Amino acid sequence: MRPSAVPGPVSELRAFVRASLVRPVPRDHQESDAAFRRRRVVAAITLVLGAVALAVALRIEPGDPLFYLATLVVAVIWSAGALASGTLHVGWAHTRDQRTARPVVQSLTLGVALLLVFLLGAIVVGAVPWLRGPVDDLLDHARYGSLPLVALLTALNGVAEELYFRGGLYAAVGRRHPVAITTVIYALTTVGTGVPLLVLAALALGLVTGLQRRVTGGVLGPIITHLTWSLGMLLLLPYGLDLSDRIFG
Repeated sequence: MRPSAVPGPVSELRAFVRASLVRPVPRDHQESDAAFRRRRVVAAITLVLGAVALAVALRIEPGDPLFYLATLVVAVIWSAGALASGTLHVGWAHTRDQRTARPVVQSLTLGVALLLVFLLGAIVVGAVPWLRGPVDDLLDHARYGSLPLVALLTALNGVAEELYFRGGLYAAVGRRHPVAITTVIYALTTVGTGVPLLVLAALALGLVTGLQRRVTGGVLGPIITHLTWSLGMLLLLPYGLDLSDRIFG
């Protein structure tokens, strides 16, 4: 009897990508036309308020206590808008034994992979002054303020953003290109911050979490990926920039 073939790393990677980002888990999330229209109105109002509040928060001088209050307000806006828009689903993921489970392990893996890509990118960014400057300004909030408090607010905003962008807004967009539309809108909300790398990060993170939302049908997977990436960037990005200084002088 011939032994069963052991999947190689390429096959494993292909299966992982398909399960986590390509093949949707079956579900039925139908809602009435009235509920859908209401969701769209709430999502639109929340988008305007949240984008303005985010731009204001990230332009506050590092070390100013007002920054903490402003970022908390941003999180409240995204969360309240998402919850008020309608039902939010947790979501399910495919497993190796053809069952479904909560999307925890896949999401952690995607978050770490995205984090590694951006940390490698930070080495290049650190050598380009016009990209490095805005990033340093953003990190100054952690350098000159309370790192534990900044980390807590980063986590709260990560959860809130996913509740809104991959929860309320995603459902409000409808069935025509929700991943592309929510990703672009998510990136546009960061333009007002004046940080080019943040806009690029929003595009990459928005695409990955949007695909997760399409596959899992819920917000848990996107939340886990977002938190893994954002907290990792907060804590490790300064080391990536320091490494860039050592390499490029």
